[in-house]
Amino acid sequence: MTAPTPVIPVPPADLPGTLGALRAAGHQYRTVKQELRDNLLARMRSGEARFPGIVGYDDSVLPEVERALLAGHDMVLLGERGQGKTRLIRSLGALLDEWTPVIPGSVLNEHPLHPLTPASRAQVAEAGDDQPVGWLHRSMRYGEKLATPDTSVGDLIGDVDPIRIAQGRTLGDPETIHFGLVPRTNRGIFAVNELPDLAERIQVALLNVLEERDIQVRGYQLRLPLDLLLVASANPEDYTNRGRIITPLKDRFGAEIRTHYPVDLELELALIRQEADLVAEVPEHVLEVLARFARAVRESPSVDPRSGVSARFAIAAAETVAGAALRRAGLLAASPTPEGRPEAAVARVGDAVSVTSTLRGKVEFESGEEGREIEVLAHLLRTATAETFRAHLAGLDLSGFTALVEEGTAIETGELVGAAELLRQVGTVPGLAKVLDRLGLGDAPTPEEAAAAVEFVLEGLHLTRRLGKDVTDSGRTVYGGRG
Repeated sequence: MTAPTPVIPVPPADLPGTLGALRAAGHQYRTVKQELRDNLLARMRSGEARFPGIVGYDDSVLPEVERALLAGHDMVLLGERGQGKTRLIRSLGALLDEWTPVIPGSVLNEHPLHPLTPASRAQVAEAGDDQPVGWLHRSMRYGEKLATPDTSVGDLIGDVDPIRIAQGRTLGDPETIHFGLVPRTNRGIFAVNELPDLAERIQVALLNVLEERDIQVRGYQLRLPLDLLLVASANPEDYTNRGRIITPLKDRFGAEIRTHYPVDLELELALIRQEADLVAEVPEHVLEVLARFARAVRESPSVDPRSGVSARFAIAAAETVAGAALRRAGLLAASPTPEGRPEAAVARVGDAVSVTSTLRGKVEFESGEEGREIEVLAHLLRTATAETFRAHLAGLDLSGFTALVEEGTAIETGELVGAAELLRQVGTVPGLAKVLDRLGLGDAPTPEEAAAAVEFVLEGLHLTRRLGKDVTDSGRTVYGGRG
């Protein structure tokens, strides 16, 4: 399986079209690892981003990857699920030359100055400087295979093609070989995801690729010196238990690099902002609640630490909250705001409650927590909300909000309470302007943003035991005095 490419790029018209023109242009043959090394160094010298889109690894993982590339090492990335291993591997392709010359029609992407197969060598020798030259874009030089138990040696390395034998070729003819994914990615980067899931006998087939840089297909006396970078990913849990990387194969990887989850809250937030596809506005304080929630789940003793809590957990949580906001806006569309416009979709902290049920399948709990999964997640969400409340609103005078319910009144909010209705209940509240400022909602927030801030304050006051709270059968949340 190769990385999806929407459109195959067209080579520029000024690229050499023959071997003679290629030589005249001063082109020098380089191996893939030399190419990666040169281009990485060029980016370092120019200050250009080396791995755009990779968040949280600048001071830990990326330096190790760069050292491995500069040393010319194949590498294996070890880390729990959702740590961006595959994205990091795919980003390596951007370090290849944009265009590279190939022999047209070669399934091994052979370089005109360095043909591999007997047929290609004969073709180049016969044509000489008139040998046609094709050009391959770097997006076509990346191959990837998800390791599954049914993966065969033929899939990865190759096998005899019975159709070519039926056409009259003999078994000793190298032209009867149908090459697998690895040799077809010659002069590129090949990735094996979840390497321990490969059967051990299949892993053996990769030994020659990594050390001798050649392939063996059945009984053929065939040596094809492959030119590629081999990168693998593995989950440490699979690495030690469910499956394992055989010792000779581990020994052939030049670098073993450990990945990790975002080390601090800001990196977690940056990852959510970059990756989440939000269908509604999600204020920054709500995103922070979700980021803290994901980190709390990851660190909870109720959660199996060996499985990890994927970064996709926080991303999916943000998308779920945005979906809840859009649903509210859709249901309230029949009741326009006082200004005559429909309700805008802006998420509130109360929308996060839905993630405890929809995302529990993303978390592996310890065996003793069976039946308490939603309860554990709900507690961690409340903790994350309270921490965010303290981080942003500690020290503010919020007595104006508590005074709203001192006379026995109650404030209703919830999934189907519009912004105008919520703001009408609270009226003009002393201290609201400072709250909006602390939450980064600006001097002129929309009614929906102001409602999101009000609900956050009410929930924070409840969690710090200054307001009471009750959830009705209809799904509305009622805040009132404690008592």
